[in-house]
Amino acid sequence: MNKRRLGLLTGTHAVNDLYQGLVPALLPFMVLERGYSYTAVSGLMLAATGLSSVVQPLFGLYADRHPRSWLVPTGFLVAALGVVLAGLSQSYLLTWIAVALCGLGIAAYHPPATVAARAAGGASQKAMSVFSVGGTIGASFAPLLAATVVGGGGLSHSYLLGVPALAMGVVWVAANARGGAGAAAAALARKQAGSEVLKPHNDWRAFSLLVATIVGWSIPYVTVLSMLSLRITRDLHGTTFQGAAALTGFTAAGAVGVLLGGWLGDRIGRMGTIRSGYLLALPALAGLVLAPTAGWALACTALLGLSMFLPFAAQVTLAQDYLPRNPATASGITLGLALSVGGLVSPLFGMLSDARGLGVTLTVVLCVLCVATVLALRLRNRAQVIAPVELDGAAAA
Repeated sequence: MNKRRLGLLTGTHAVNDLYQGLVPALLPFMVLERGYSYTAVSGLMLAATGLSSVVQPLFGLYADRHPRSWLVPTGFLVAALGVVLAGLSQSYLLTWIAVALCGLGIAAYHPPATVAARAAGGASQKAMSVFSVGGTIGASFAPLLAATVVGGGGLSHSYLLGVPALAMGVVWVAANARGGAGAAAAALARKQAGSEVLKPHNDWRAFSLLVATIVGWSIPYVTVLSMLSLRITRDLHGTTFQGAAALTGFTAAGAVGVLLGGWLGDRIGRMGTIRSGYLLALPALAGLVLAPTAGWALACTALLGLSMFLPFAAQVTLAQDYLPRNPATASGITLGLALSVGGLVSPLFGMLSDARGLGVTLTVVLCVLCVATVLALRLRNRAQVIAPVELDGAAAA
């Protein structure tokens, strides 16, 4: 494990996902200052998330065929530029284009950065979990940064939101300069000479099964995230504070679950971690469906967040090992397209909730999670393939 490179990549992940979180964090200020409707707000979220998830596999394909270290800093810098322009733009069309630009930057960052983090972490699942949590930490600071910068001076101060990306860009350049061009050239030569020989063929059938499993994971995750607070306040007559605490607890428990999953993956193996996460998530979600009180629901929510994220890091590395010749593409599909399905079908579950109630909706997503668990139990491990270098060379991270 190269801890220095892993730490640098984790920092870039925090900065990149900070801008992913800033888009929804800025929407309330846009509604107040510009009078956007809910439809307009939904259009901006579609530009940020829908476009990003669709094009992310394409960036993965490009990163596999033409590895370039500049994709990582370019990704978070373009995302920052999109957020800044969205805050400064006056027309809705320009704001939409700027938000879409932010989504493209985020999409460009993830595939090469994930491959680089895997190379820096070696065979450690814990390393991938640390890298993943970096993004969670960055996104969690987005509402606070938006409130501090925009809440105090309006959207005209949005240019200040670009400071974290510029600072990380300077750190990235300085870190690469210390690595030296000679080391990068030697590493690239080793990669061209031997990496293709060492890599087995892609197992697209196993990868498809994993993608289906992740899709079955994303639907319950997005549905619970969007309806958890309403479940506690409306159905269980909890307080507004309890509803907010449930959301915070769900997110925090997820971050702990990612780290714990990485630690377990190094000790009991990837498959044991993946299966344990899905099997533990079933009773936790069932407890949320059957919860008689808000307090009971809070406890089940914490267990659900922890268990659902136990398999996260292991699934990322498993996807890369299923497609050892296209690890960036594997990352783009699993982290982009597959995870976005939950958001794409969320309006359908919203309609079901309006017609039948939240209890029925959560029961349906429990059935979806049961299917995902069955698929997870059918997954099989594959020998880990660690790339000798990440991106274009040792200095790339």
